[in-house]
Amino acid sequence: MTLVSPAKAGTETASAPPRRRTAGRATGLVASLGVLVAIAAASIAIGAKPIPLDQVWHGLFHYTGSDTDVVIRDVRLPRTILGLLVGVGLGLAGAVIQALTRNPLADPGLLGLNAGASAAVVSAISFLGVTSLTGYVWFAFLGTAVVSVLVYALGGSRSATPVRLALAGTAVYAALYGYVNAVQLLDSAALDKMRFWTVGSLASANMTVVRQVTPFLLIGAVLALALGRSLNAVALGDDTARALGTNLNRTRALSMAAVTLLCGAATAACGPIAFVGLIVPHLVRAITGPDMRWILPYAAVLSPVLLLGSDVLGRLVTRPAELQVGIVTTFIGGPLFIYLVRRRRMAQL
Repeated sequence: MTLVSPAKAGTETASAPPRRRTAGRATGLVASLGVLVAIAAASIAIGAKPIPLDQVWHGLFHYTGSDTDVVIRDVRLPRTILGLLVGVGLGLAGAVIQALTRNPLADPGLLGLNAGASAAVVSAISFLGVTSLTGYVWFAFLGTAVVSVLVYALGGSRSATPVRLALAGTAVYAALYGYVNAVQLLDSAALDKMRFWTVGSLASANMTVVRQVTPFLLIGAVLALALGRSLNAVALGDDTARALGTNLNRTRALSMAAVTLLCGAATAACGPIAFVGLIVPHLVRAITGPDMRWILPYAAVLSPVLLLGSDVLGRLVTRPAELQVGIVTTFIGGPLFIYLVRRRRMAQL
């Protein structure tokens, strides 16, 4: 018979639950990845013309130039890849903003980033004659970057606090959307072009846009994931975070940089898509708890599940036409958001 000391037995007992929680979270993340793969396959196979999976496989890996292969390789594959990338960007950006502002209702719109992208795009259309999606991308990204710096400066820069950042973002948002509406009222051509961009859509995706936004999304994703431990400390309050050795100014600056890259590239490519960055972190927090080291990876996986799932649904409900993904996420996200807010436990960080 082997004797175990009380101290050792107590240690083993105390360490068992955290190990089980970690194993459960890891298993859930793997299962989420499986769901994402299935949704991505459905995104390629389902459209105005349903395509069997064997033909999808042939079009992806044995391209011969047939009509079906062209639809798969040149239309649906770029759309699916862009949906994956944009979903990751919106999910991570929403999770970082909620942690940074300690506001469970925060999303990229709270800091005025979507308004910055919209203002830049409408200016490019009205004053510079830009008409292509590949041209919108760079102006939208520039507008997001400029607004990010402006909000951080108005929020106090090195003395920025969550409340100041939120107030500065709200003020910038109101001013810029007033400007956007004024330009659209004065320029009917800008209004016609903006209404397709602002609804939020993956329909115009192509590999050129994918290549343009991928570097920004990858850099932003790596930066956001690396901030998990620091954002955990920020959630405990400024004084506690400083006591734990966290550099608050650096964490907030890097968080703003990550959000700018992620939200800027995602909004530039597809237009502002509502609720993805707001809803998914709520759902994830119910699964993982408040640990940002798990919230961020889960959000990066489940956000593209929601986005691509909404895109597939939009193609099914009005076939052979389609409902834009930004409209579908609003229909899904609105009631779900009300349900989550009414549950106090999930509405708290």
